[in-house]
Amino acid sequence: MADSRRNEVGLDQPIERRSWRLPRLSFGTEGFGRFAEFVARFMGTPTFLLWMTVFVVVWITFNVVGLFGLKWDPYPFILLNLAFSTQASYSAPLILLAQNRQEARDRLGLEEDRRVAQQSRADMDFLAREIASLRMSVNDLATRDYIRSEMRQELRDLLAELDRRAEESPRP
Repeated sequence: MADSRRNEVGLDQPIERRSWRLPRLSFGTEGFGRFAEFVARFMGTPTFLLWMTVFVVVWITFNVVGLFGLKWDPYPFILLNLAFSTQASYSAPLILLAQNRQEARDRLGLEEDRRVAQQSRADMDFLAREIASLRMSVNDLATRDYIRSEMRQELRDLLAELDRRAEESPRP
């Protein structure tokens, strides 16, 4: 189940790894891209920096001080410099590849955000037009207060008419 889901995930979904084991290597672009992201993420962790510091301290200690008779680099630090150069020459392209993949994910996310914003804007414009048409329709309708005032006026007119007729008609 997890492997089939992993294959369905595209560039718009980051892959979360819960363990520090190396991912399966495959020669496809997606597999190599996941490997590049793993390397880039690992090289940016405090764990990597700690182990690299331990490695350098041990290297210097054994090569300069010569503990336990171990001194494998006759010219101190040349082999260490070569190891760092090799590491940099492999890690730089992997980090750039991981950045390119992240940029592609970000671009897809931005396009989706733009699409949702356009749809939201269209929906808001539609609702604004509907509200405006409802307001115009409500303005044409008689409100309760208007009907009451009209009825009062009619009642006054009727009472006035009745009073006028009562005054005009002869009394027996």
